[in-house]
Amino acid sequence: MIRFEQVTKRYPDGTTAVNDLSFEVAEGELVTLVGPSGCGKTTTMKMVNRLIEPTSGRILLDGEDIAAADPVRLRRRIGYVIQQVGLFPHRTVLDNTATVPRLLGRPRKAVRERAAELLDLVGLDPAVYGDRYPDQLSGGQRQRVGVARALAADPPVLLMDEPFGAVDPVVRERLQNEFLKLQATLRKTVLFVTHDLEEAVRLGDRIAVYGQGTIEQFDAPAAVLGAPATEYVAGFVGADRGLKRLSVTPVEAGDLERPPVVRLDDPLGTAVRRLTAEGARWAVVLDDAGRLHGWLPADAARAGAAAGANPSGPGTGSAAGQGSAARGSAGAAGAGNTVRHHTHRMEAWLPVGSSLKQAFATMLQHDAGWIAVLDGDHFLGVLTPARLHEALRRSIGADANALARTEVTVETVPDR
Repeated sequence: MIRFEQVTKRYPDGTTAVNDLSFEVAEGELVTLVGPSGCGKTTTMKMVNRLIEPTSGRILLDGEDIAAADPVRLRRRIGYVIQQVGLFPHRTVLDNTATVPRLLGRPRKAVRERAAELLDLVGLDPAVYGDRYPDQLSGGQRQRVGVARALAADPPVLLMDEPFGAVDPVVRERLQNEFLKLQATLRKTVLFVTHDLEEAVRLGDRIAVYGQGTIEQFDAPAAVLGAPATEYVAGFVGADRGLKRLSVTPVEAGDLERPPVVRLDDPLGTAVRRLTAEGARWAVVLDDAGRLHGWLPADAARAGAAAGANPSGPGTGSAAGQGSAARGSAGAAGAGNTVRHHTHRMEAWLPVGSSLKQAFATMLQHDAGWIAVLDGDHFLGVLTPARLHEALRRSIGADANALARTEVTVETVPDR
C-alpha cells in the first residue's frame, strides 16, 4: 500500500510541483496518474522512491514512513520502469534482467533462473534473447526487458513512468495487453504515469486526474468518464468521453436479446414456422449442447423448405446455388432439408465481459447489425446497436446511483 498524506513539493524558486496531495493506492491496485505535461504526476511518482524529496507531508509504504528508510535499500524494494527503458548497453538481456537481484546479493544460479523465468513471462524466450544485447532488440522487446528487470526482485510496488510511450501504437497496445495479463497474475501495487487518457482508462483500476499540482478527481475510470468532478476534468477527458467510456464498460448478460433459436438437425419446416411465428428475419443456430454454429436467414429457410417439399420443381438443389464464402458446414445440394445445410457461418461474435468498444468494433468490422455473445462456447444472446446504447446509458446511471446495471431503467426510443 502507498499512502500520501498532505504531500507538497516546492522548489527554491517558488515553483510548486505538487500541493497538499492526499490519496492512497491499495495493495494490488493499479492507479494511473494522468494529466498534461508539468502537472506534477512524475514528481508524485519520483517521491515514492525518493528520487525527489517532498517539502512537507508524509509518504507511507506499507505503513512505514519512507523518510526514515535508507534510499538505496528503499529503491531495491521498488520496481521502476521508464519510457527510455534504461538498459545497460554493454550487458546482455539476461544480465540486465538480473540487475537488482544481483545487487541484493542473491546466489548467481538462482538469479539467472529468475531472470530467465521473467523473460519467458514477458514473451521473450531466454534461449533466443538471453544472450543478445539491447541494441539487437526492437523497441517493444527492450520495453519488455525493462518490465522483466523491474519484476526480477519480486518487489511489492512498481513505479512506471510512461513505459509504453516510446513505441508505435500497435506495439503499445500489445504491451498494454501483456502487462494487464501480468498484473492479473502478480497483483503488484502500481503507480503508472501517462499523459494518454485512453491508456489511463484502459489500464487503471482507478485514475488520478491532475490539474496543476493537484488531483482534480480520483475515481474509477468509468466514473471519471461518466461523471467528471470539475469543469477541468470534463475538458480534459473531452466531449467524446461517452465513446471513451465504451472501452471500460463490459458486455453483461442482461444487455442481450434472445433471438429465435433453432437446432442444427431441426427440419427446415420447423425453423420456418418458428421464424414466422416470431416475425423474425433470421435465427441463431445451436447444436444440442447449446454451442453456436451460425445463423439461418428466413429467406434461405423458406426457399430450402419449398425445394424439399417440391423436389421436381425449380428450387431443387437451391442450397448449393446459395452457397457463399460466409456459409459454414454446407451439405450436398438437394440434401438440404434440415437447418444444418443452410446455416451461415457466424463471424461476428465475442465473449461476455468484452468491452462495449470491442463489441462496436466487431459490428463495424463485419458490417453486422448484431453480434453473438458467448460464455465459453455457450451461446447467451445477441447484442444489437440499440442494446449497446442502452448498456452504456445504464452503466452511467448505475455509477451515478451506486446501483447494479440491471437495476437501472432507461427510456427507449421506439424503432418506428
